[in-house]
Amino acid sequence: MEDQKITKNDRRMDSRAVLGIILVLIGGVFILHNYNLIPRNVTKIIFKWEMILIVIGVYNLLTKRIISSFILIGIGVFFLLPDLFILPHSFNELFWPVLLIVVGLVFILRKNGNSSANIYNKTQSSVDYIDDISIFGGGEKYITSQKFTGGKITAIFGGSTFILKDAKLAEGINKIDIFTMFGGSKIIVPDDWNIKVEVISIFGGYKDKRRSISTINKNSELIVKGFTMFGGGEISNY
Repeated sequence: MEDQKITKNDRRMDSRAVLGIILVLIGGVFILHNYNLIPRNVTKIIFKWEMILIVIGVYNLLTKRIISSFILIGIGVFFLLPDLFILPHSFNELFWPVLLIVVGLVFILRKNGNSSANIYNKTQSSVDYIDDISIFGGGEKYITSQKFTGGKITAIFGGSTFILKDAKLAEGINKIDIFTMFGGSKIIVPDDWNIKVEVISIFGGYKDKRRSISTINKNSELIVKGFTMFGGGEISNY
């Protein structure tokens, strides 16, 4: 347990250090711009909305959120290409096919990533690890595991509700990795769960909507992390 606390603190320090470095660099760019030390053709590219996606993507990459980082950097670079090169007018028509390819790659990367022996399926409700994909649909899933360790939730143009009111967290740090695009998900948990939301949101949000909680089980923690774009979700205890 003590080792887990040290690892958790180190992870927070790394994230804060990376964010601090990025803010320092952004501040430096503004200073150079105010003193006209950056060519205008460069500032036209730097001060565009696409750069916001790229900066967030770089932050995710440096803090080891690999999948969301490549998605954000890819979208930002895609829309910046017409400003960097002379491209055919039909170039923008490639956006949706490229987006489908990116989503496909997300599935491949998530499939080949770390996994658990207990993979979620619709016929079981006591699994310790969920792996759910909702595309143009969804439903309600009841989980009653007494040693729930987390899982992966993917929602694209759809979403599901996960009811864990009768479940218990495994001791230590447990994680749920969220990926949402034009969809959403809802997680209903017991009142005493210790939960932290670390979801990166673009044109959406993932909120903790639990009502006031009197007691928290500090022996275990659930971290909900990941990426959501044009969608979101919520954590509730009712």
